[in-house]
Formats: sequence, C-alpha cells, structure tokens
Amino acid sequence: MGRPKALLPDEDGRPFVARIVRTFASAGLDRLVVVTGAQHDAIVAALAAEGLAAAVSCVRNPDPSRGQISSLWVGMDAAVTPDLDALLMTLVDVPMVRASTVRAVIDAWRRSRAPIVRPAIGDRHGHPVLFDRAVFDQLRRAPIDGGAKAVVHAYADRVVNVDVDDEGCLIDVDTPEDYRALTRRQT
Repeated sequence: MGRPKALLPDEDGRPFVARIVRTFASAGLDRLVVVTGAQHDAIVAALAAEGLAAAVSCVRNPDPSRGQISSLWVGMDAAVTPDLDALLMTLVDVPMVRASTVRAVIDAWRRSRAPIVRPAIGDRHGHPVLFDRAVFDQLRRAPIDGGAKAVVHAYADRVVNVDVDDEGCLIDVDTPEDYRALTRRQT
C-alpha cells in the first residue's frame, strides 16, 4: 500500500484508525484498544491529532509478522479483565463499518450470549466480530496459521450472524486497487 493501512485517509481525510475509533465510540463502546506494529508512534500521533488519544489505549505488537492472531493476543492482554464478558474486534482494513452495525452485533450478543457474533449480508460475513468470554481460551490457543478463523470454524454451529444492510462491514482494503475502489465509491 505504500504506507500503513491504519494511516490511509478516508473520504474526510482522516486515517482509517481514527474512523474506526470514532465509529466504535459512537456505538457506545468506551474501552477501546488499538494494536499497532512498526508504525506505533505514527498511529499514536495520528489518533492524538484527531483528538482521540484519551479515547483509546494503543499497544504495540512486538512481532506482527506472526500474523493477525498475534495482534489479537496483544489486544487481549491489554483489554481482558476478570469483568470483561466479551471482546469486539475488527481489522483496520475494514474501516467503513457503521456504528449501527456495531450496535446490532452487540445487541445480538446480549440477547443470545452466543460464543461468536458477526454481521452478515447474505452468506458473506463481515466485521466487527464479537467473541464471548467462553472462547477467550480458544483464541489464546489458536494456531498462528489459522488464527481466529480456526475458532470461528470450531463454533460454526453456534455463531450468530446478524443480518445488516451495511456493505461497509464487508469492504476490506488489502491492495492499492481495493483502496482506489473505496475512494471511487466514496465520491
């Protein structure tokens, strides 16, 4: 991408990471953790420039080359306390999710107490994904190569998919072409 995805500007010129933090905060979440990697200082500075430094804790994954699950583990180390009943996570390259989708996922979990809850449009599943405390140990033991998907597959028959109309929960920016498509969509 030429620069960290977390710092790519959205349609308002704000970094993806700031957009996600604002979305989660406006959905009512007040305990937010951002896991960074090599660009830790730049991401912290970007959040501060957006006035979000007080709204979020930033923790650095010392070895992001181990894969996404290693960042989830670092986030869990920072977020999980004895009173935490669930963990909601998303990827920085899925920045367009709406606060209403975040709330719908949380509300579905509160009603069902399912081990895993995620938004869906038809048979496509998106982010954020909510993990109940019941699966925290499995997440911590998830294989590096399979990551959290291995846990989702293990609980496939108990996953609650929340029907939403938010294409933003599916928009994954992995390549320069994905980013160009996103910016074309925004204009």
